[in-house]
This record gives sequence, C-alpha cells and structure tokens, in this order.
Amino acid sequence: MASLFKDPNKLSAYRDRRFNGTQEEFDHALQTSTTVYIGNMSFYTTEEQVYELFSRAGEIKKIIMGLDKNTKTPCGFCFVLYYSREDTEDAVKYVSGTILDDRPIRVDFDWGFQEGRQWGRGRSGGQVRDEYRTDYDPGRGGYGKLVQKELEAQRQLVDYGAGSLASFPPVMPSHYGRHGGGHGHGGSHRQGRDYQRKRHREDDRHVHEMSKRTLEHDSRRNSDLDSRPEKNPRFRESGDSDDDEEDDRKRRP
Repeated sequence: MASLFKDPNKLSAYRDRRFNGTQEEFDHALQTSTTVYIGNMSFYTTEEQVYELFSRAGEIKKIIMGLDKNTKTPCGFCFVLYYSREDTEDAVKYVSGTILDDRPIRVDFDWGFQEGRQWGRGRSGGQVRDEYRTDYDPGRGGYGKLVQKELEAQRQLVDYGAGSLASFPPVMPSHYGRHGGGHGHGGSHRQGRDYQRKRHREDDRHVHEMSKRTLEHDSRRNSDLDSRPEKNPRFRESGDSDDDEEDDRKRRP
C-alpha cells in the first residue's frame, strides 16, 4: 500500500514561471514550504469540502480558492497553507489521489502563495488546460473554452437558418478517442458524437412541431368555414343594400 502514496522526497517537476529565482532557490522553497497546490478539482467543490478533507492531515492556516479572473468563480484549483512542514508532507503523501467530488485530485508541494496566483492564467479567465480541452468534463464546465466558442458559433448559424448542427464538421479531432484525454477508450469522442446527434434531433423535432402547428391551424380554419350556416334567401342580410331590394320588386310581374 505504501507504494500508492507519493514520495514527499520527490518534489514537483513543475516550475512556476512566476517564481523569481534560480532552480536551486525554487527547489529549496519546495523543500521548506508549508503550502500545497491542489489541482484537477471540480468547479463545484467548495472551500468547506477542501477544509474537511485536508484538515485530516493537520491544522490548516488558510485556504485560497483558485478563481476565474473574469467571472470570479472557482476554476478547479486551490492552495492550502499549513502551520507545519510535517502536516504539509502528510497532505502530499496521503491526500493526493483522493476522490473529491467524484474526481481524483492532485496534491503537490508549492513554493508559497503570493497575491495574484489565485487567478486563472487562461485567455478566457480560467486555467490554461481548460482553454484547449476537447473532451467533455461536466465537473469543469463541459467542453474546453475554444470548443464552446465553436459550438456557440454553430448554434447562432442554426438560429439564423443556416442549417442544423449535424451539417457542420465536428469540433473535436477525429483521433481524440484513440489517444486518451482523461476518459479512455474514446469515451469523450463518443460523447461529442452523441451531443451532435442530440442537437440534430432537436432541430428536426422543432421543424416537425412547427409544421404540425401550421397544419392544425389550417384544419381549424377550414372547419370553422364549413360549420358556418348558409344564408337564408328569405332574409336580407344587414349588409344588403336597399337598392337591390327595390330592383327585385321592379322585376316582379
């Protein structure tokens, strides 16, 4: 079982570009820091959930939730600051890989939180990884930001009568299902195809319902015309002119 836990002596291979210092200084900061970085979180995981899980490793000093810099909403990462190095190592050793909100989280040593690091660095405001994802991840907002923009553009074309979504090429690369992406065995690619088929069925259903309503309206209108009583020639309608009645009397023998 011990092999399942992360070795605290193996520091993070990730080098934060915002760290001002040499590689040796960066390694020293990781070895002495009391801060851990938590990644692969759901956008819907709360600070209370993070506290409940990570307080098992030791007393927590502070939690900083990672936020989308545009919407100011959680975007899938956070920092946990402990009071002691020992508790920090326990968090990396025992909590990393734990399932939180139905997804395995990643826990790494961090060189230390600084103001500004709580914001996502992606162009859309969130994390960079969520800019280019082509898989559908419901815990992280669905498709990646670029795919979402492409889908929205296609929907607008459909709304303006340019066709159905099924007539557009897929926004996900065809090789995605063979090379992974977090779900394995091409599961995400199948989800993308299912989404396209569902949208196509919705478009067809909308056209069918519109045609059905038009036919029902025409049928009711024809039924109303047929049900109107025929005019009785013995009675003059209110719209008939007196001149017509006078002409009838003149033609009588």
